[in-house]
Amino acid sequence: MSFDYRRVFRSAIREVAAEKRYRVFAELERMAGQFPKARHHAEAGPREITIWCSNDYLGMGQHPKVMEAFQETAARMGVGAGGTRNISGTSHPLVGLEAELADLHGKDAALVFTSGFISNEASISTIARLIPDCLILSDALNHSSMIEGVRRSGCEKKIFRHNDVGHLEDLLKAAGKERPKLIVFESVYSMDGDIGPVGRICDLAERYGAMTYIDEVHAVGMYGPRGGGIAERDGEMGRIDVIEGTLAKAFGCLGGYIAASTDIVDAVRSFAPGFIFTTALPPAVAAAATASIRHLKASTAERESQQRQATRTKDVLSRRGLPVMPSVTHIVPVLVGDAELCKAASDRLMDRHHIYIQPINYPTVPRGTERLRITPTPFHGDQLIDTLAGALCETWDALGIPYADTGRAAAAE
Repeated sequence: MSFDYRRVFRSAIREVAAEKRYRVFAELERMAGQFPKARHHAEAGPREITIWCSNDYLGMGQHPKVMEAFQETAARMGVGAGGTRNISGTSHPLVGLEAELADLHGKDAALVFTSGFISNEASISTIARLIPDCLILSDALNHSSMIEGVRRSGCEKKIFRHNDVGHLEDLLKAAGKERPKLIVFESVYSMDGDIGPVGRICDLAERYGAMTYIDEVHAVGMYGPRGGGIAERDGEMGRIDVIEGTLAKAFGCLGGYIAASTDIVDAVRSFAPGFIFTTALPPAVAAAATASIRHLKASTAERESQQRQATRTKDVLSRRGLPVMPSVTHIVPVLVGDAELCKAASDRLMDRHHIYIQPINYPTVPRGTERLRITPTPFHGDQLIDTLAGALCETWDALGIPYADTGRAAAAE
């Protein structure tokens, strides 16, 4: 009798479902010019909803300049890239995009990948693997893509407690100044909305002879005078060896990238399988991303409006007694603390209130910290925020989810 392969997969899925971790994807049709509105295609038919969990943080995916660049380039050059970067896939718009990114971060060069995940996985693993006897020091809350890059490097690693520069220094001391070291960390941690101590990590790197690699995916476009991220905002870009970012969040397009010295970029270009053996980003996407970056270099209106609406969202929800977790960024996490309740809250918001917020459960966050992760944009106006607050309170009451303040003021009702 042959092996029952199907049983293996059914069993794995049943286990995930039993732990209330089974993911159900919402089938959405974004409506150009009406962001954050979308059509949700469900069994009962399509209906209009409001998206409150998009990573299109500034709505640039529907900006007229960005769409025009995409459409014009697609009409002129076609849809696909036509090959890998090495074999016919290096288009003129893609080369221009890399120059734009290098300028954004004040670096000699940049390299574009097909996704932010791949840019982290390929770059970290390649850089560390090329350095003899490299020790990687990685923040405990680094993204899965960074963890995968560390793992694939085959190098020794040490995990330092989240944002704990004292613990990081202890590990650097123990390694010795002569040993090559690579510190990998993030600027904005997307699940809690906190910020890494960029300057203090750079201080330690210089003191103990380490390279620095920062993931700015949730910060590029969002912070700094030209949208260069937290390192630009804090005046630390020149001290970072490798800056990694994405084109798929604040810039509203698709792809990931690194910006660094010419030598580092050339080494990753020459040795990273995740870059070498994959089809290049299509010219139209590259042109759209370039248009988005150029606009956000010159315009601060989107960033200012987004920060204003994020602050108002936190204030309104907190006044209603909802358990808004501390966040100093545009991320607004609301604690549920139970996987089943988190999924039920997400379902009720969608079914009853036509509001879409994806539940965030383990393993994305630790068990017991399940949450709804809310991302206000410049297009979530005051009325939408008030509507969200009312819908969350109705959902909390209906499901018996604990409030942060059980004695909510009557005025807040």
